[in-house]
Amino acid sequence: MVRRVGIICFEGETNIAIFTKGGRITLMVWEDRVELFFSDSGPGIEDLELVRRPGYSTAPDWARELGFGAGMGIPNMEKNADVFVLRSRPGKGTAIRATVWRSRDERKGSGAGTGA
Repeated sequence: MVRRVGIICFEGETNIAIFTKGGRITLMVWEDRVELFFSDSGPGIEDLELVRRPGYSTAPDWARELGFGAGMGIPNMEKNADVFVLRSRPGKGTAIRATVWRSRDERKGSGAGTGA
C-alpha cells in the first residue's frame, strides 16, 4: 500500500512541477484507505484518453533532459490506484482523485474501480 501511494504521489507532484506554476496535493489517511487529491490551475489536458496511454508525453525538452517525460505519469497513477478519477479543462487546470484501499476485501465492498 505504501509503495502504491508513493508512486501515485510522486507522479502527481512531478506533473504539477513540470506543467504548472503550482498546485495543491492533499493526502488523507483513513483506517481502510488513503486518498490523494491533486489540483492545479495549469494548462489542463487536451485529450484525457491520449494522456492515459503509456508513452504519450507533452513534457518540454528541459524536463526530458532531467530524465522526466517518459509518458508514464498518468498511467502509473491509474495503475496503482483502486479508484482513479481524472478531470481536466484546457486552460482551466486539472483535478485528480486517487484512492488506495488497504486490503482487497475492502476494495470489493466499496464498489471501487477505475473510471473518470
